[in-house]
Order: sequence, then structure tokens, then C-alpha cells
Amino acid sequence: MKIDRLIGILSILLQQDKVTAPYLAEKFEVSRRTINRDIEDLCQAGIPLVTTQGQSGGISIMEGYRMERTLLSSMEMQAILTGLQSLDTVSGTNRYQQLMNKLSVKETNNLSMSNGIMINLSSWYKSSLAPKIELIRDAITQNQIITFTYCSPNGENVKRIEPYLLLFQWSSWYVWGYCLQNKDFRLYKIQRILALQNTLERFSPRALPEVPLLPEPLGPLSISITARFDPSVKWRLIDDYGPDFLQEEEDGHLLFQFDFTNRKHLLHWLMSFGDKVELLEPADIKEELCQNAENILRIYKRR
Repeated sequence: MKIDRLIGILSILLQQDKVTAPYLAEKFEVSRRTINRDIEDLCQAGIPLVTTQGQSGGISIMEGYRMERTLLSSMEMQAILTGLQSLDTVSGTNRYQQLMNKLSVKETNNLSMSNGIMINLSSWYKSSLAPKIELIRDAITQNQIITFTYCSPNGENVKRIEPYLLLFQWSSWYVWGYCLQNKDFRLYKIQRILALQNTLERFSPRALPEVPLLPEPLGPLSISITARFDPSVKWRLIDDYGPDFLQEEEDGHLLFQFDFTNRKHLLHWLMSFGDKVELLEPADIKEELCQNAENILRIYKRR
């Protein structure tokens, strides 16, 4: 769009003393004549630009005209560009890298090193996740209904929704939209979405309620446990819940006390440690762990 290009040209002129029309034409992938018209439009908007001829000529802001040399501070611009850079790790494209090249005259490949921050939002599921995010993003932009099969604890259901927002929260991506079956706004975890399709059917945007950010933790902390872990899994306990809930015993074992919200999740988590954990309490969880272990043992004894 023209307004985007005008803002981009102004951003470059605020950061560099002088640039040439061919440079801007290549940067914004337009003709030199278009750039000349853009310069005239900026002048008419009250920005005093000067064009000089010759080997060292170019386009610059008039000397003596006082204006902030950047619309944002260096730190603010770097923070924005770092955020844009992180989006390419999700989408699997270089769309945002191209935008960064238009907004910044500096080399962006080493941005994370100069800024001291690098954000990588990609996951183990990048090959399957990125196409879904791109399809949903296009549907949101075009106000188009999407359909998919959703896998939940209640089974699989086919959904038709009006998508409004892509949301990254608690290390997962979600799409928030209006479910035409439930006639309500719902949040769907993208990794659980199968057979995603854009119907190309247009919808009229609705008045939107407040976006329901997921609370953490989900539900009341109603299950208190005490467990004894082998020191070899200390790294994982810290990775999952931090060091504040660990107490090292004289023999090096780790006493872990924590409150959980979901019984099924707790059982799966404890069993994933194999023989590196001993649950001390509560007794009913211990009994269920033993029953699960016996069920697993029976499966392998039959073979």
C-alpha cells in the first residue's frame, strides 16, 4: 500500500543522512518514477525533503529542519524488530524479515546478537504447525470461515468457526473465534486441529468480547503431594516447577512438595519418571499408581 511505502521511506530518511531514488526503488520494489511521486507527496505533507544531483547526490531531509532522527529510540526499534523476527520462526516464511529490511537500514541478520535477545517461537511440530498458522492468518485477514476436526478429551468433533485471533500462550498456539455450532466464542489449541480447511466463505465480523486469556494454573490447587526423587532428575523438576519446591535430603534425594489441579495429569507426570520417584502421599494416588503399574505389567506379560 502507498501509505506503508511512504512511512517506510520516511523511516529510512530519518535514519540516514542521504539516500538515492534507485536505492529506494529497489528497497520497495517499485519504479523510480513512483519513488519520485512519493517524494513529492511527502513534501506536500510538510516534510521538507531536498534532492541533489551529482555523484554524491541523493534525497535527504532539509538541513536545519529539526525533527527526531527516528520515530522510536534505538532500543524501542530493536525490540520491535526482534518481535518481528520471532514471527518468521513460527510461520516458516521470511515475510517479516522482508518487512524488517524495509523498516530498518541496518543489517538484520545479526539483530539478536546486537540486541542481546533472540526469540524463537518454533516447536517440535513446526512442519505441521506453520501451515496451519498461515492458513488461519489468511482466513482472519479475509474474514473467511474455517473448518477442522478438533481432538479433545471428549472425542473428535468437526468445527466451523469465524476466526478472529491467533494467540500464543503457555508455550502453545491457539485460534480464538466464533463457533457456529456452539454459537459462542471459543479457544482452540492449534496442535489439536486436524483436517484444517479455509472454506473461502466470507463472514461479517461480530462485536468482539474480551479475549479470554487462559489462567495458570487451570483450576483449583486441590491435590497436594509429597514425593521423593532421585537426584538424577533434579534438572527436570527445576525445569517443570522451579527450585522453590525442592528440599535436598542427607543422602542426596530430593523431597518435592507441590499442589496440582488435575489428577490424570499428575499420574502421567509421576509415571514418566519411572523408578526415579517414590510417591509418599496421598495414599489414594499411590494406590492408583500401583494399579497403573500392574496394568502395564500385565500387557507385557501376555507377550
